[in-house]
Amino acid sequence: MLDVRRLRLLRELAHLGTIAAVAEALSFSPSAVSQQLSVLEKEAGVPLLERTGRRVALTPAGLGLVRHAESVIALLEQADAELAHAKQGLAGPLRIGTYPSAARAIIPALLAELAGWHPGLEPMVTEVDPAAVGAALRAGELDVALVHEYDLVPAEPEPGLGVTRPVFSEPMYLAARAPGTIAEQHGAPWIMSPPGTLCHTMTVRACEAAGFTPRIRHQIDDFTTVLALVAAGQGVALIPHLGAAQPPPGVVLTRLPVYR
Repeated sequence: MLDVRRLRLLRELAHLGTIAAVAEALSFSPSAVSQQLSVLEKEAGVPLLERTGRRVALTPAGLGLVRHAESVIALLEQADAELAHAKQGLAGPLRIGTYPSAARAIIPALLAELAGWHPGLEPMVTEVDPAAVGAALRAGELDVALVHEYDLVPAEPEPGLGVTRPVFSEPMYLAARAPGTIAEQHGAPWIMSPPGTLCHTMTVRACEAAGFTPRIRHQIDDFTTVLALVAAGQGVALIPHLGAAQPPPGVVLTRLPVYR
């Protein structure tokens, strides 16, 4: 019988690509991950990994086993949820991931309503960039997450994440000291989120679509701070509707044909 915990490690290796990344995502040491995957290979009776130097790739048998692991893990999680509901209704910790602007504008009212529906639940909110949500859900660090994507940066499919439902869309604005277009800001310094975030990628692509590469001055992952810097004449930025409430004096928001 194959061990489900080791199947999770193999699944994460298929998604993340390296043993070091799996170890970091699941809070293990790389040697512990390697040992458990070696045991899984013995349980399976066929090679699951191909090691070439420091890199590890899944064999066809390993990839096939990952596909089955996705289904097995999803069924086990569904069974756990049904048993918990049968015993006591919806109760216990509910680990919610969210991005910062939604944490401020949406989550507080949602938690108040949730308490009325299911008083036995104990919601626990964590801010997390959408790019990291997939690994956190698969690792069991989150139960549900509110994420975003941009029409300029559509989300890639994330196997093993269960149900995904659209909730709303919001327009984007150019935040500057005067009204204008993105193209007109080709010579301006830009304020954007750090590299690796969807917000950063979206801003770069929007500028490239307007015909230039942005000159980045500040990298800030908080829209209130970004607007304050725009008001101080430190640059221009792209801001979503949830982050654009009550801009400081001197900031002009120009609506763009771009959506989050």
